[in-house]
Amino acid sequence: MIKTNLAFDINHESDIPKYQQIVNAINDGISKDVISIGDSLPSVNSFCKDYKLSRDTVFKAYSILKEDGVIDAVPNKGYYVASKTKKVLLVLDTFKAYKEVLYHSFTNNLPDTIITDVQFHHYNIDNFKTIINNSIGKYYKYVVMGFDDKTIPSILSKIDNDKLLLIDWNIHASMDNNCVFQDFGKSFLEALKQGVDLFKKYKEIHFLYPSFTNHPIETVDYFKKFCKEYQFSFKIITNPKEFNIEKNIAYISVSDRMLGVFLEQSRDTGFEPGVDVGFLSYNETPMKKFIYKGITVVSTDFKELGTKAAEFVMEDKKMNYLVPTKLTIRESL
Repeated sequence: MIKTNLAFDINHESDIPKYQQIVNAINDGISKDVISIGDSLPSVNSFCKDYKLSRDTVFKAYSILKEDGVIDAVPNKGYYVASKTKKVLLVLDTFKAYKEVLYHSFTNNLPDTIITDVQFHHYNIDNFKTIINNSIGKYYKYVVMGFDDKTIPSILSKIDNDKLLLIDWNIHASMDNNCVFQDFGKSFLEALKQGVDLFKKYKEIHFLYPSFTNHPIETVDYFKKFCKEYQFSFKIITNPKEFNIEKNIAYISVSDRMLGVFLEQSRDTGFEPGVDVGFLSYNETPMKKFIYKGITVVSTDFKELGTKAAEFVMEDKKMNYLVPTKLTIRESL
């Protein structure tokens, strides 16, 4: 076994436990190819002596790494690097069908040597802060889906920019950040324009933007621009209880929950989607082409979003990529 030249910078004043600093340093050394499979690590005794640490601290760090399969031990020879596995943190908002597409695309484009930990913040800033703070130094790369909260940039500032990728929404992105994102404004407007002739079949367009949604409000602003440009009568419905299906109305919804209500009311009233009423759903899912006779969607390509995020993990280069938004026309409109 080759003895490693990895130097350990143990900060005795840090809030990060010393055993975790050791774990972080070894994981980081492996990810940067400073140490390789077969390289030996300092013995527990020499580690304690060189860095003024207790045996319990060093032994705990080595035990965690051994449990993770990163290192192993040979009797009378000590600890050595056993795996080149790298860990990536993927932070999503909630787990929905289209996020599953993103997740599988992301993980399927990574080699087996990269392990993905997934966490969900559920649009709760305390959850988000805890996830990020507890992850610092533990991961090779961080892929994070944020949301509209002014404290997010300061929370993410603890992560090196070259290790951080912001995905889905670039609301908090600066020139230094890596991003793979969709546009909820102009791209949405251009997608609507592709369906303008279908919308003309109806007397009004109602935008279902329920109060419980976290969808960016700029989508509503660009919907209004679309209606004014093409002189459509329109209404914004924010209270789900006020939604009652009407004949000759086309509906646009950012909520799949409201899609379910629409389909239920269509069945109860006998209105046929695409004939008596219209529906355009935001965000493609694998099932929407099979629901009813097919649900028309406006959506970014979540498979491509996941693929580009995986590319960021694999390649050490800057990334700023806008994933296109497109309209997929089916029978519901």
